[in-house]
Amino acid sequence: MQLTFIPGLARAGATRLQIEAVRVHSGLRGNGLGGAMMTWAFAEGRRRGARLIQLTSDQSRPAAHRFYERMGFEASHLGFKLTL
Repeated sequence: MQLTFIPGLARAGATRLQIEAVRVHSGLRGNGLGGAMMTWAFAEGRRRGARLIQLTSDQSRPAAHRFYERMGFEASHLGFKLTL
């Protein structure tokens, strides 16, 4: 997974932790590795002063969405992309 810390203007200048590219090899899924990775990322975000964690996930990954919801994430925004 990739973690990016983003200084912000919104939310009183809060730093955001952006989590991207979360991947666990298919043969290792279901053994808690993904949860351990996310728990570590949450702790690292707190350690570095992030007040919000955000991530995006492709609409075609419903199993990933269920995982993120179990980790406490809520779908809150509609995202847009523009290829340059």
